[in-house]
Amino acid sequence: MVSPGSNRSAGTVRIVGGRWRGTKLPVPDVAGLRPSSDRVRETLFNWLQPVLPGARVLDLFAGTGALGLEALSRGAAAATLVERDRNACTGLRASIDRLKAGDAAHLVQADALAWLAGATAGPFDIVFVDPPFADDLWARVMAGLVPHVAADAWLYVESARGVHADPGSGWALHREGGTREVDYRLYRHIPA
Repeated sequence: MVSPGSNRSAGTVRIVGGRWRGTKLPVPDVAGLRPSSDRVRETLFNWLQPVLPGARVLDLFAGTGALGLEALSRGAAAATLVERDRNACTGLRASIDRLKAGDAAHLVQADALAWLAGATAGPFDIVFVDPPFADDLWARVMAGLVPHVAADAWLYVESARGVHADPGSGWALHREGGTREVDYRLYRHIPA
């Protein structure tokens, strides 16, 4: 679902920076899909720019793939994009092929919680968690992340305005921001 007040045309979201800057990604009509706005992604990737080169990225609830593909566009080495909706995966596959992302983009059609429970992938340096807000999945996702993150990993969490999706112990808040619709926070993993 395209949120009001965004600076993109209906049905698309664009990659904001890097080698694929300006490339439009389709936004499929999927319940709960609400891509992060250009402004939010620009801020997030300005925060992450020093750690992006060579990073291994996990984009849970990938939707359009805007977060994972933006990371690749800006220098990440690899991105695993996990999305359960078949239509969203079809759009993601087309975007990955159009960008010629090759093996750098690994698309997984699966439920994010089930994938976390059984995945052997990782460790990931950067993780994006932006689930459908109505599903209230943050706590369950955070519990399943720990085995998949690097000791010095970064975690991005987006939630509805006024909802604090706390990742729990082991994470220190690094930066935060908000819009009229969402709150977003970037955390740094604190090794045990």
